[in-house]
Amino acid sequence: MSGKTRTEKDSMGEMQVPVDALYGATTARAVENFPIAMRPVAADVIHAFGQLKSACAIANKDLGKLDAKRADAIVAAADLVAQGKHDREFPVDVYQTGSGTSTNMNANEVIANLANAALGFGHGAKVADGAIHPNDHVNMGQSSNDTFPTAMCIAAVAGVERMAVALHRLETELGKKATEWDAIVKVGRTHLMDATPIRMGQVFAGFTRQVHLAVARAKMASTALHHNMPIGGTAVGTGINTHPDFARRVCETLTARVYAGHKNAPHFREAVDHVEAQSTKDAFVEAHGQLKTIAVSLSKIASDIRLLGSGPRCGIGELVLPAIQPGSSIMPGKENPVICESMIQVACRVIGNDAVVTTAGLGGVGSLFELNVAMPVLIDAFIESTTLLGNVSNVFVDKLLLGLKVNEQRCADLVEQSLMNITSLAPKIGYDNAAQVAKRAMKENKTIRQIVRELELMDDATLTRLLNFDAMTRPDTEESAG
Repeated sequence: MSGKTRTEKDSMGEMQVPVDALYGATTARAVENFPIAMRPVAADVIHAFGQLKSACAIANKDLGKLDAKRADAIVAAADLVAQGKHDREFPVDVYQTGSGTSTNMNANEVIANLANAALGFGHGAKVADGAIHPNDHVNMGQSSNDTFPTAMCIAAVAGVERMAVALHRLETELGKKATEWDAIVKVGRTHLMDATPIRMGQVFAGFTRQVHLAVARAKMASTALHHNMPIGGTAVGTGINTHPDFARRVCETLTARVYAGHKNAPHFREAVDHVEAQSTKDAFVEAHGQLKTIAVSLSKIASDIRLLGSGPRCGIGELVLPAIQPGSSIMPGKENPVICESMIQVACRVIGNDAVVTTAGLGGVGSLFELNVAMPVLIDAFIESTTLLGNVSNVFVDKLLLGLKVNEQRCADLVEQSLMNITSLAPKIGYDNAAQVAKRAMKENKTIRQIVRELELMDDATLTRLLNFDAMTRPDTEESAG
């Protein structure tokens, strides 16, 4: 901006606006009123507003409410906003009016000025003959109370879908490891203590299943948001000042434009009950609950891989994590599981964001009578969660999984030493005798195999058959049947 200003008016009077700004008086007033986070509403929400305003103009045109010249100009301008061409024109802080009115008016003013410029008018020419007014035309048949939550749905769905792509990639790479390492037997652990053997492939198959379910949960989150579009409810959910077919047409247009060229694409659907859709944010609480579950799953995977790779000499050391950066400013040669730690921290943030979304949806905090008034902070937390989960999933693949290796010798050494190998002998010698063998092996620092041979509890062929570690992980085989 040049520092120069122009004078514009809104319903409260005159306001100085940066001379080059595409927004108008109402936006400038909001910028002045909310210097809180010093961070604007997420670009995803702004782009969603562009998509929504474009669809609304098309619907109003088709319904005969808006003339073609104005409608086409609004669509072209809104599409530029949707494409992120004018993100810097949306300076309103996240912590603003709880309905998001300031951002809706920001969108109305920017789109009106862009459209007016295309029609040959200057900035702020909303009252000129043939010009486009931000309220009368761009906001036709709408209210901040239904547009902001609808833009929230569009933005949240886009974030969830990007996240799901990254999760699917993570699932695929974990599945490759599960197949590649299926024959490698290692020690199983429960309570952080040695347990019966398990194959490394089984461990990673478990991780793969977790992420497979995460993808399914992402789809459930998306469905909850697709099917509850508040547009058409206007002020309090009654639909005052809008056409009865407006909401349906907007949703159909959004589906066609957002998912153009996609087969079997999900459909945006008008809310069954507009009062519910505007006065609550239960769908977002439900959807973010799925994100929290995904975060918990990813944290479990990262934590387990971090522990399995602990060492390199004095820890478990069954996995060898790729070295990507020095781990200490004082200990030369130290390497740390930084990617795992990054994923764990993302989980912490997402779990915290779930508290934000939940409290924002609570009656008495966000949801009051016919309107939720904590929507900007809710969608800010939601989008941050989808962004972080998607980004960290990609980083986990690129920086860790692709270079992750198994220390097969370490796995073999540890599984031979495990006292819990006695479990496969218990059906043959009895639980109490088996417990005594394990205690003696522990006391004398010997393996189960060594103690059983010393006590001559069974012939060597039987012992070898029963201490087949791979067979212990496949209980349907003859070797493990005893």
